[in-house]
Amino acid sequence: MRVFVTGATGFIGSAIVRELIGAGHQVLGLARTDRAAKALKSAGADAHRGTLEDTKSLRRGAAAADGVIHMAFIHDISHMPLSARLRIVFGGLPGGIAMRFMATTVRTDRRAIEAIGDALAGSKRPFIITVGTLGMAPGELATEDDMADPNGIGAARSIPSEQAVLKLPPRGVRAMVMRLPPSVHGDGDTGFIPRLIDTARKKGVSAYVGDGKNRWPAAHRLDVAHLYRLALEKGAAGARYHGVADEGVATKEIAEVIGRRLNVPVASITAEEAPRHFGWLGHFFGVDNPASSQRTQERLGWRPTQPGLIADIDRPSYFERRR
Repeated sequence: MRVFVTGATGFIGSAIVRELIGAGHQVLGLARTDRAAKALKSAGADAHRGTLEDTKSLRRGAAAADGVIHMAFIHDISHMPLSARLRIVFGGLPGGIAMRFMATTVRTDRRAIEAIGDALAGSKRPFIITVGTLGMAPGELATEDDMADPNGIGAARSIPSEQAVLKLPPRGVRAMVMRLPPSVHGDGDTGFIPRLIDTARKKGVSAYVGDGKNRWPAAHRLDVAHLYRLALEKGAAGARYHGVADEGVATKEIAEVIGRRLNVPVASITAEEAPRHFGWLGHFFGVDNPASSQRTQERLGWRPTQPGLIADIDRPSYFERRR
């Protein structure tokens, strides 16, 4: 199968590329820069030049493939106006600017999904999009059969994308939703955990919010990459899958590992203090977001085999200073 992958050079996307090629598939990866194109070629994939904003390039990439995995999403603040970027670096980002940026990036994602869907219409080819479990109702064990909830902290990101892709099965596309946990971990991680480590190092304390019993689901990126391949090969149209290995790790446990490794105190802070202490991550770290992958494992035969979150981050490599 020839697979068009957006976000193919990212932390998770690059693992998916290797998984697909290792299983005998061919990969066509979306490349925004020369550097990305070179990385794809080094991995054994073909590069397709374009961006998420360029819907014509997305249609061409999808039309040239037997299936699509959509990983890319604009998180990069380089897409913001210079004035907003400076405020992030030197003084935080006002809520209004953050909301407008999120609305713009969500619109871009929805248009990208619609463009790819147009190219695949009537073909029965697979199309997997990616959202997060943070779009689910807080405090409840989220399952694959649950819809994204307006009260979820990531709902503004998840709901429009899920709605867009779930319109595609009646148009003859084997479209699916993959929900990933807030912590997808492993070597080369650039997500939440490294930012928590950086904050603890800078502040001299490894903090958690409240009693620290709120839970984060997690999965190793190699397990996640394998799951994407299984969904591509045998996933069902209209299905929602969860790339979750740990249903919910208490955030206090995460803070304790970080504190021990950095030799700094571990302490509770209030929800009101969290945004000031953690920056933008403070809005997420206190959320209770358990999620199950039982149905995903039953339906696709997926069995996570890599280390869990606590075992994986409790290694020296996670605490090496990053450039």
